[in-house]
Formats: sequence, C-alpha cells, structure tokens
Amino acid sequence: MAANDSIILNIILDQEKSNIAGELPDEEFFELFTFEQILKKYEPSYAELQYGKIGGGDDGGIDGFFTFINKKNLTEDTEEKENFGRDAFIELFLIQSKRSTTFSENTVAQIITTVMEIFDLKKDMSVLQKHYNTDLMDKVDSFRQVYRKLAALHPILEVTYIYASKGDTASIHHKVYNKAEQFKDTICTYLPGANANVKFVGARELIDYSRLEKSYTLQLKFIDSISSGENNYVLLASLKDYYDFVTYENNDELRQYIFTFNVRDYQGNNVAVNKDIKETLESDKKIDFWWLNNGITILASKASIVGKTISLDDVQVVNGLQTTNTIFNYLKNQDVKDENRSILIKIVVTNDSITRDRVIKATNFQTTIPDASLKATDPIQADIENYFLSKEWFYDRRKNYYKNLRKPINRIISIPYLAQVVIAIVYREPNISRATPSSIIKKDSDYKRVFNQKLNPDIYCFCIETMKQVELFIRNNTSKQSKQEYNIQWRHTSPIRILSFHLAMLIVVKMLGKNDYILTDIESLLKVNLESEIISQTLYELIELTDQYADSRPSQSINTIVKQKEFVKFLIEEFGKKLNSKSSKN
Repeated sequence: MAANDSIILNIILDQEKSNIAGELPDEEFFELFTFEQILKKYEPSYAELQYGKIGGGDDGGIDGFFTFINKKNLTEDTEEKENFGRDAFIELFLIQSKRSTTFSENTVAQIITTVMEIFDLKKDMSVLQKHYNTDLMDKVDSFRQVYRKLAALHPILEVTYIYASKGDTASIHHKVYNKAEQFKDTICTYLPGANANVKFVGARELIDYSRLEKSYTLQLKFIDSISSGENNYVLLASLKDYYDFVTYENNDELRQYIFTFNVRDYQGNNVAVNKDIKETLESDKKIDFWWLNNGITILASKASIVGKTISLDDVQVVNGLQTTNTIFNYLKNQDVKDENRSILIKIVVTNDSITRDRVIKATNFQTTIPDASLKATDPIQADIENYFLSKEWFYDRRKNYYKNLRKPINRIISIPYLAQVVIAIVYREPNISRATPSSIIKKDSDYKRVFNQKLNPDIYCFCIETMKQVELFIRNNTSKQSKQEYNIQWRHTSPIRILSFHLAMLIVVKMLGKNDYILTDIESLLKVNLESEIISQTLYELIELTDQYADSRPSQSINTIVKQKEFVKFLIEEFGKKLNSKSSKN
C-alpha cells in the first residue's frame, strides 16, 4: 500500500504541476504543494505561500516558516502587530518538505540546531544574519518582534514542526521520533510556555489533504423566512444551526474560505463591538439575540428552499464576520441543547459582479472601516480585472478567487503585488515595494498614485510582464549557478531575488537610456521586447553596485539596505553616470 501511495501522489503532483505551475522546478513545486495542503484551513494565497517559503542556501533546514496570529498570516509589515490584545493566539509552523521516500533523523537534527539559535533571544539578529539567509531572517525577525511585544499579555503560543516527504509514516524509525521529542523540549526551553507539536506527513497524508475539497454549496436550517423579490430572502435561524452552517462537519473550525469577500478581518475579543456581542451572548439569554444584533449578510449565486432548509451555491458571508467569530467562540465549548435564541440573516442571490460589489460596500458602511479595505469594490479594480483577462492574466481582487479556480500560479496577480510592481517601475520606489508593500493600498494617497484612470491599462500589463520576466530569469539562472559566476564576490547570505524590484526598475532605466523617465517614456516601451541579455547585464551591474554600497555600511544587513530610499537614490545616480558616460563616448 505504501508503494501505491507514492505512485498516486506522484500522479497528483504531475497533474497539479501541469495545470498550474508547469514552469516551476519539481522541488519548488513540491514545497508549495505541501505548504498548501498543510495550511489549507488558513486559506493562504499563492503570494502568502511564496512569502513563507525559505529559498536559497543557508536556510537552516527550514523550507517553510509561517506565523499566524488569530488565524491571520503575519508578514513583515502587518499593521496588526500593534493591535493584538490579550486574546492573541500565535501559531508558528516550521515545515521541512523533502521529496525523498524516507524520514531522516539528520533532517530533524538540523532543524533542532537552527531552532536553538534563531529562538535564542539573547542572540542579536545582526549575528544570526551572518549565518542564515535573508528569507529566513525576515520571518524570524517578524516573529521575534511580535513575540516580544505580546509577551507581557500572555498570548497562547503554539509551535508546530511538520516534516513532509513522500515516505510512509508507518515505517518511521524510533530514532526519528526521539529527535522529534528533542525538538519539543528545545522549543519549550527557548520559548517557555509554548505548546510544541511535531507532525510527520507522508504520501498517504498528502493524498488525503489534497482530497479535502472546499464546499461552496451549503445548507442552512431556519426557523422562518420571508422573500424579497425573486430569490432574495430574510431568515431567522437558530444560533446552533448558523454555527453548523459556518463550521466544518466536526464543528471545531470555521470555514474561513466563505469569508473571502468580507472586507474586515476578525478584530478579536478586545474590540468594543465584539465585547458587546460576547456580553449579549453570555448575559441576555431572556432576550432573543437577533433583537440586539444587526445580523449577517450572505451572497449566493443560487438558492432553493425545501421545507425549513435553504440550499445555497457559492456562499460568501460578506458582512457579519465579527458576529460569526464571536458566536463561534461562544458556542464551540458549550452544551447548546438549551440554546434557543436566533440570528437574522439576509441572503442576496446574484451572479452579477457589480451588484455583489455594491452589496458588499453598502453593508459595510454601518461602522468605521479603513477605506482601503473596500478597494476591491472600486470600479477601477473591476476594470483592471476585465482588461487583464483579455491578456490571460488573472487579477485576484478577491483573494484566492482564481486560485480556487486552479488558474496558473504565475498568471495570478493580486492587488498588493500589482501595486508593488507599479510603485517600483513607474515611480522608481522599489524600496517601498520591499519594505511596506501593504501600505501602498492602505494609504489613500499612495493608492491613488497606482490606481487611477489616467494610467493606460497597457502600463499595468507592461509592469507585470516585465516583473514576471525578471522573476523567471532569476529563478532559471541564478538558482542553478553560483553567485560567483557573475564574477562578483556576492558575499551576502541572501537570495538574489531580494533585489528583483530594484532590478526591474533599472532594466527600464537601461532600456530608456535615462534615469529620470516619466510615464510617457514608459509608454514608448510597450511594444519593445525585453531580451534576457539586458536582464543579465543589468543584474550584473546591480549586484556590483549593491556590494559597493554595502561595503560602505558594514553594520547594515542587505535586507535593511534594500528597503532604504538612499540605496535607490545611489543606484539611480550610478546608473545615470554610466548612461552619461556612454552617451559622451558616442
């Protein structure tokens, strides 16, 4: 049976890779596949999976480093670092993904050694950066910051080490299990109070994970209903039946994927509105819950009622995430046999994207929300999505919409990613793209720079196509060659892709022959093919200048340098000198 599992897994991998990631090396695709399966309940996007992937050498044996706070993925510029309270639940996943058909004792031993260093808070990051690459240090630094900030508030910390391979978990040697116990002890030594777990995932487990499909067709029992026009309903449902509707069959996890269109994230128990909802649930049992709550809004593409049950297709809860989470937290550990209160639910049945956006926006003006949270509903976002579709790009203005449709990974473009690329190429600010990518769409002034009707939609496509060519070149060339093949002493333990946004900007400088280009200059490149020779030559010059700049600042890590405005200014000025030198010779 173990041999059959390995064969079936390889068939699944070949099919998935062919469908969505034909250009990726087998090893890299296996890593992303295992990350996606293991973290499926957190609904990570491909961009988030790529962010947590530790690339290049000097990775300490860690292939994936993922931190979640209250089920939300933590990135280096996550604003919520400042907002989590006493109820914070920190989950850290350290993943080793190996294509071998065995589980090795040495593999576990390697991660134990790494953990003893990266979680030794007495060791300064500047010391660790000499031994580990930037990808890993980014994730470790973000985790350390959050852990230190929340330590006084006594958050729950759970560290899970997952060793995935194509092997058979039934045949793991006892020495490997002994090392796993040593890992747990090490975590508890360096992160006191943490819950430490170890999971071995083999071919059979990966097959089972891959077969867990998300159901967007769900049934909701209700007490009473009225219809408002054709296929639109207002229902009263018991709290218990609504709880069953929004959770998996075992009732211990929310179906996070049905909240994708909700413009808010769950704000936690310490937010005033959620405190009020919780107090209502706990104390006002003589008053029906729906009297004291605004209720839930659900979008669906189809609805039908049989008796006292409504069947809904393509379910999305677009308003009521705070209420839903509070109900879930209240009921999950309760005996609900005597719970007879109800909740008001509004169901809008439509297949029209414009109508969906209007409903989402209208139902979320009842309380204050950062304006950027509603950006996905802006008309320009729908325009970009439609334009990109005509060019066979998939603009994911709704997180994971095209991922769920299994579109090719390298053709899916998120709103933050497009903003990063435009800021780097059009506005020559790759430092912002590297340092604070999420702020680009959260600050209204920055958002309007990127997304405005004055920008020719072809500019968006040009930026994306240029960036994707740069990323493909880096993956296909520098990953297979030593950095020294560029005849440069690239002494930093950093993947070259950390410079990808800077490289894209400088390629445009080189193609235009000017370092102070404007939007109309970029339009002149729309029909110009980008040759790999230009990418290679520009990368060579960029690495040379990066080393030169870093040598003058030995105390700064390369990760710090690439986020500096001064570094970008230095690159632009030096490229300007090269261009002037060439023009004077001509």
